[in-house]
Amino acid sequence: MRNIIVVDCISTGKNFVEDIINRGYNPILLDLKVADTEDGRDFAEFVIENYKSIKHEYEMIYEMDTYEETLEMVKEYDPLLIVAGFERGVPLATKLSEDLGLLGNSVENLEAMTDKGKMQERIAEYGLRSLKGKVVDNLKEAMAFYDNEGLEEVVIKPSYGAGSSNVRFCSNRDQMIKEVSDVFDSINPYGNMIEKILVQERAKGVEYVVSTVSHKGIPRVSLVWKFNKVKSSQGDEIYESCETVNELNLGEAEVVEYAYDVAKALGVQYGSVYGKYMMDEDGPVLIEANCCPSGGNMPADFLDIISGQHETDSILDSYLKPERFYEELKRKYELYAYGIQKFFIVPNNMIARSSPMVSISSRLKAYYSTSLNTINLGGIFYQKTKDVNSSAGVVFLVHKDSSEIESNLNFLRAVERNAFSLILSDDSLEAPEIDDEKYLNDIKPLVSESEKYGTCLFVTDQFVDDISILQINHEQIEDVGGKFDSIIINLNKSLIDKSEEEKVNIVLNIFSKLRTGGMIFIPKNTYQFAMSGRKGMEALLKVLDYKIELPPYNIKEVIIASKAK
Repeated sequence: MRNIIVVDCISTGKNFVEDIINRGYNPILLDLKVADTEDGRDFAEFVIENYKSIKHEYEMIYEMDTYEETLEMVKEYDPLLIVAGFERGVPLATKLSEDLGLLGNSVENLEAMTDKGKMQERIAEYGLRSLKGKVVDNLKEAMAFYDNEGLEEVVIKPSYGAGSSNVRFCSNRDQMIKEVSDVFDSINPYGNMIEKILVQERAKGVEYVVSTVSHKGIPRVSLVWKFNKVKSSQGDEIYESCETVNELNLGEAEVVEYAYDVAKALGVQYGSVYGKYMMDEDGPVLIEANCCPSGGNMPADFLDIISGQHETDSILDSYLKPERFYEELKRKYELYAYGIQKFFIVPNNMIARSSPMVSISSRLKAYYSTSLNTINLGGIFYQKTKDVNSSAGVVFLVHKDSSEIESNLNFLRAVERNAFSLILSDDSLEAPEIDDEKYLNDIKPLVSESEKYGTCLFVTDQFVDDISILQINHEQIEDVGGKFDSIIINLNKSLIDKSEEEKVNIVLNIFSKLRTGGMIFIPKNTYQFAMSGRKGMEALLKVLDYKIELPPYNIKEVIIASKAK
């Protein structure tokens, strides 16, 4: 069985493993060295977690101390192909492929393929629109370029790096000086000091991703995405979501034509270009390109549902199945579903101890998966979001109905704005003292009215005497059979020591006992203890498509909702 080696097999590149096995080959993952720094070791842990998430068997080999030693080691495996799974793997995969006489891209194009400054120079040489910029290794050079070009707004970014990490937007000279100094003092995601920075004119417009795959220098599109952004309180543009472009609108065909030209200008003969492009009044322009599978840790099946293909499989076609590549080249651009990645924006530095969104998002009709995880009791530190890499996590949505996916996205946006503790929570709610008698007296009138609504379930911490409805505590909910015409929730002291994630699951389990057309009542003495208060509780109702009812004049501080018929 022939071997195919994947260099730095992480993020979306993990999909290579299954694709290689399904083609009858043996996957070998070449793990790269990291800097011996705290950040480097953190990145190594991130890589290990990526490897652990791969559900198939593979062989692992490790980068040696020198390139020559690595080349000799790899040669012993007699690989059929060597491909990069992530941006960091592109240089080594390219060099090894050329030195072993394998299909791949020329080393002479490597700088243009990986250096953000060189790629702009290359496309300019080919007559394509490019952005003014200069790669500098000190502040003095950055200031000289800024002054000589007469620029006002610029973008500061490492000349080599992953995604939008350490990308800074500067609106004036003083800010440029501050950000350049800050980035030079920063560490890249791999744990290395940043030594070279690209100072570049800022393009403004709509940002697109065009993913292409090439065979013998002929590119074809695999997928087109469009970013949605919001402005932070500091004026930074932050990625909020990314959606598939299912049908081309005005000007978008021009972006695709430009992307083809970029792939050819960079000298890409085989494999993918994950290119980011800005479309403004002057047309499309390259922001940056990565010659590897797209980022975002996108599941293969998620992509297959959208377009009938996924990138790593298409990359292997470009090397191994030219006849299939050309068949796909003939096929018109047609997507079978709409896809969205929703990036959650962390408003402030925080330590999160639970993630209720793990349970909530799975109830959405367009839900596919999420990168959010249940958080251990020790908590995880999250920085205020500045870029994609510092988002709280992603929810992947996919659906054939565009209105359904838009509705789900708007729900997630509303939760993010109004009830962020449903996404990440520090579980720091200071509960008021509980007066059982007061809470009991407050709830009695509502309980007395319940007979109007047929069979009623009363889930409570304070039990009422002399009523003919079923009363249980929340721990007994699984023992209850059937469903009810109405449910009243009166939980307070039982929620005090629960994490937000636990509270969400308790409430969602209770909601499941309501009949279609039934009514649910949640008084303040319950919603004040849970999930961003009233808005948080209303969000849980909305995720289940319950209708929040208009409150009657004589009932206050009670959420009333009905289950749609």
